[in-house]
Amino acid sequence: MLFFKKKKEMKERLPLGLYVHIPFCVKKCSYCDFLSAPATDLMKEQYVEVLCKEIRGYRAVVADYELKTIYFGGGTPSVLNSVQLEKVLLAIRDTFFVDEKTAEITMEVNPGTVTKERLTAYHDLGINRLSIGVQSAHDAELELLGRIHTFAQAKQCYAWAREAGFRNISLDVISALPKQTLDDYKETLEELIALNPEHISSYSLIIEEGTPFYEWYSEGKELESTLPDEDTDREMYAYTKTRLREAGYERYEISNYAKPGFESRHNSSYWTGIPYIGAGLGASSLFTNARYHNESDLQTYMAAVSAGEDIRRDIERMVAAEQMEEFMMLGLRMMQGVSREEFQKRFGCAMETVYGQALKKLERNGLITVSGDRVALTETGIDVSNQVFMEFIPEEFVRR
Repeated sequence: MLFFKKKKEMKERLPLGLYVHIPFCVKKCSYCDFLSAPATDLMKEQYVEVLCKEIRGYRAVVADYELKTIYFGGGTPSVLNSVQLEKVLLAIRDTFFVDEKTAEITMEVNPGTVTKERLTAYHDLGINRLSIGVQSAHDAELELLGRIHTFAQAKQCYAWAREAGFRNISLDVISALPKQTLDDYKETLEELIALNPEHISSYSLIIEEGTPFYEWYSEGKELESTLPDEDTDREMYAYTKTRLREAGYERYEISNYAKPGFESRHNSSYWTGIPYIGAGLGASSLFTNARYHNESDLQTYMAAVSAGEDIRRDIERMVAAEQMEEFMMLGLRMMQGVSREEFQKRFGCAMETVYGQALKKLERNGLITVSGDRVALTETGIDVSNQVFMEFIPEEFVRR
């Protein structure tokens, strides 16, 4: 079933991305600091109704844009049933211009929350890309992470997705877990490669404040003594790059690998500066050179949307220096780097005029390459990317 308007001959529209936040999950994971929590069926239904109203409220400001990508994130978006998802997609159709033949429409899915029938229904509604949170091939690690599924269930979810018709699937994996050895991680990566997805995202565990992991770590419990050391973490990172390349996956961003033509277009739009709107609780937006996020208290958010009130919070109008900073810092996450020509086009001045000294210093230290139109991180630069990014932050913002 097609839910999006067919493209018509008309003036060229500006590209736009849409992120839709579903803040519900079956159970909060031990490492998760995202805005999410378990919810009743009634709360999910009420949220969907309010979310649809919010989405339709953008109609007046997006007439000149075309949605190139839609991303359902969370939380666990797959806790929604197909009827609820259909309502959200209809609201998107009624609001935005979308070419259903070319738009990338991604949905995050967690094993243990879907059936083959539900995945088939998602596919029939127009979802054409899945991001499945596998995280590990070892059940003991999954239990430690607080996941609700086993690896066998993750493989079943993947098989169902293929049977449902999905031909663009990404799998997520986390490295540097407590008690995890390099061999443990290698086994997980081999299991994911054997499934033959189109895309793999590999992230090192970060202990975020406010999570159970952080509490255990802060209290000096067993977690602290069992985290892999820095050398092991770096070995896992290096192995990921080498092994996935051997398996036909090219790294196109610091933590993301894809077969040719299957790079995440939605995430790439973040890194290349395409504007995006975030719909839903706490969702972030970068639209018309303003950065903001939605109200993050669920009851306040729902009441405000229902009353037609502004839910945007912390609106920041980005000055030229901040836009340049973001162009460099986000763009350099991509292996292709940033374009000097595009910088000139966007900001009306040469990159060297603004960052000449920084570029020379970083190139001299072997952290970036400057070749023709492109400026990109070297392998060494990737390892210390945060250090590189600091070079592009204006002094006045560093002093804040």
